[in-house]
Amino acid sequence: MPKSFFVDLSRCTACRGCQLACKQWNMMPAEDTKQTGTYQNPPDLSAKTIRVVRFTEHKVDGALRWLFFPEQCRHCIVPPCKAVSDSYVEGAITQDDTTGWVQHTPLSAKLTEEQRLEVKEACPYNIPRWDPADGILRKCTMCWDRVPQGLKPACVATCPTGTMNFGERDEMLALAKQRLAEVKKKFPKAILVNPDDVSVIYLAHVDPKLFYDYLMADAGGPGPMDRKTLFAQVFSPLRHLG
Repeated sequence: MPKSFFVDLSRCTACRGCQLACKQWNMMPAEDTKQTGTYQNPPDLSAKTIRVVRFTEHKVDGALRWLFFPEQCRHCIVPPCKAVSDSYVEGAITQDDTTGWVQHTPLSAKLTEEQRLEVKEACPYNIPRWDPADGILRKCTMCWDRVPQGLKPACVATCPTGTMNFGERDEMLALAKQRLAEVKKKFPKAILVNPDDVSVIYLAHVDPKLFYDYLMADAGGPGPMDRKTLFAQVFSPLRHLG
């Protein structure tokens, strides 16, 4: 059955254990960073950091709150990045039928700079990052070498607060709805973010836009479920003209 993450942002303490575990398990090198005036480090996703915990500080309902957002690829149910990349290099991005894992492959290096930009722009969550060394797309792998062995992804196994959860999709959806009902008692505006469209379901206890611009897909534009149709009907035929 398809797998899903459930990420409860109301429980995240920004320990960054998930960020470090991801980097260690995937044998990703350290980033060359500098002080930017925030506890967040590094400042963004990259080919070397495919999971980052974002820090923001806001006044919510009269109280100052730190908001923490462990960001990763959402493994969309219908991935728009795959739809776009398939029109140029089929197989550059694939999707595992069993788990729903949206996978990058070495074929992604064959995409041109312009095509890579289109793939990135198709993502409602601004995730794709290419490695400047070899041109290959790097992003969350859903720990493909752990999950088939019955192990949890490294980020989930490391999380000490219950923020990160992983399992069968129906179980994660049930857990998310149960937890949402509990969180709403304290935070009435809490929501599940795009739960029908993605395999990484976030619970945001305050307005998702306060965490990060790309936490939630833009409700006013094409979302994960309809970008594939949009591209196929509008953009793809244009590529063959001339």
